[in-house]
Amino acid sequence: MSIAAATLRQKRCVNHPQREASARCPGCGKFYCRECISEHDDRVLCAACLAGMSAKKETETSRWAWAPRLALVVLAVITVYFAFLLLGNLLLSFPSEFHGKGGW
Repeated sequence: MSIAAATLRQKRCVNHPQREASARCPGCGKFYCRECISEHDDRVLCAACLAGMSAKKETETSRWAWAPRLALVVLAVITVYFAFLLLGNLLLSFPSEFHGKGGW
């Protein structure tokens, strides 16, 4: 048995003092039981550190994050405009006799 395993066995979970710790969170350095930790990106993290990582990702969005979406909307509007323009020109190119004299 290694020294690290023996030290870990003596530690207790921060949230559940009656349980022995099974891992140490690399983010905060505290010890937790199996119920209090989760695996994320091949790392074992506590809930607080995992929430902190998620919050950082949300706040790190650039102030120009909306620009690609706006460009796609503009491109879609232009594409729809030209599609209807081509369809209209195609329908206008048919001679009047094509439609016949009768109605519905």
